[in-house]
Amino acid sequence: MLLSIVAAVAIFAVLVVVHETGHFLVAKRLGVRVLRFSIGYPPRLFGIRRGETDYAVGATPLGGYVRMLGDEIAEEPGPEAIRSYLHEIALDLITAAKSTGWLKYRPRLGFNRANANRHFEEQALGAIAEALVETSPVASAAGPLAQPLMHEGQTAIAVLGRDPTAIEGRLLDEVRERGSLKRAIDLLADARPRLVVDAFKACAFPTQRLAKRFAVVLAGPFANIVFAPLLMIVVFMVGVPTLLPVIGKVRQDMPAFAAGIHQGDRITAVNGKPIKSWDELSDAVKGSGGAPLQLAVARSPQRSPVMVSILPRRLPEETLYGNKVPTWVIGVSPRGDKITLSYRPFAAIRAGTAQTAQLLATLCVGIAKIFEGATPVREALGGPIMIAQMAGREAHQGFADLALFTIMLSLELGIINLLPIPLLDGGHLLFFAVEGIRGQPMQLRHREIAMQVGLFLLVVLMAFVILNDISRIVG
Repeated sequence: MLLSIVAAVAIFAVLVVVHETGHFLVAKRLGVRVLRFSIGYPPRLFGIRRGETDYAVGATPLGGYVRMLGDEIAEEPGPEAIRSYLHEIALDLITAAKSTGWLKYRPRLGFNRANANRHFEEQALGAIAEALVETSPVASAAGPLAQPLMHEGQTAIAVLGRDPTAIEGRLLDEVRERGSLKRAIDLLADARPRLVVDAFKACAFPTQRLAKRFAVVLAGPFANIVFAPLLMIVVFMVGVPTLLPVIGKVRQDMPAFAAGIHQGDRITAVNGKPIKSWDELSDAVKGSGGAPLQLAVARSPQRSPVMVSILPRRLPEETLYGNKVPTWVIGVSPRGDKITLSYRPFAAIRAGTAQTAQLLATLCVGIAKIFEGATPVREALGGPIMIAQMAGREAHQGFADLALFTIMLSLELGIINLLPIPLLDGGHLLFFAVEGIRGQPMQLRHREIAMQVGLFLLVVLMAFVILNDISRIVG
């Protein structure tokens, strides 16, 4: 049980990191300011700030998010949005001053961490603001924050390692004039001067061009889909468990029984083409079109293979999706013998890419069958309990089986996130498509209603799959 939980959490963590990294990298590349990259949901356990982004770990492990500037606003930034943005600018200045070694002091964290941080930020911004205009030794304003103290001729490069941006300069001017970071931010947030609003819009997500927003949202599911073949290639290079073409059961009154095929026979070739796996044998039979097959059957290592002619029969066979389709069969099943086959890099790339493409197509068809009603929903859908059980079972089998399960989940996560359901990435893409057609965004009220409907659907779906998992266990 413990292994199942650990394996499931580890798999989800990896897939969340992959998904959110897709959003993160494209957002950064397109100039969108990313405030936080979090693995897990709040409350925040710990993290570190690098540049303009806080990299955090949350207390709820099954999830994660990338928070971009402007996520919480509609069309025009209000005072609270500007206030939050200016606080981020202040943190940028503090981070820069720390990186040069000029700012050595760290806040003393007592019982009230928030107050300690605010006090530190007030002191630090006051020190930086005064330091950048002083031309003589600074002792009063900087106090213990500056190590060493500023001296005549010292520039912004010495303090920040770079020149301050226009918005940073405006904030520092206000800090010097008002004598307080909080008062400076409050004044600028209420006044919302054009410089501040323009700087906000230049890096906020909602104010980017439609193509940029579309790319940022699409990057998450795309990352999950691209991750799958990369991991599949690694699996093929390390070694993939392969089911051998060794006969297990032979059904009576079927072509294989009539041709004299026995349990334990190993099929080495079909119509002169060597085969190494049960999948290759199955594909050869299904693709025969009913034509006679010449099987090379090895019954003893000391003897040469025996040639056996078999005429496949077409019978209804149940597919992965729960429906039955006419399929060419000979009436045999595998015994279960397996070997681990390792591929060279180029062969692994070909095999891994092809296998992932086939799995992706299978999953897409499977999801379509669920919506069509061809596949029973109770049989097709599983929740966190089922996933944990499967993760634990695959973890017991070894790296390859666990990795293949991860690949399947990564593809499913990418596909499901593209569904046009509000709250999912596909829902946002649908909003963007409507905006592209109309030439203007959907009204905020309409988006809010759609989000509420999406939340309701996701809660109902989660409740259903959890209850479905429980019924499987109890039943």
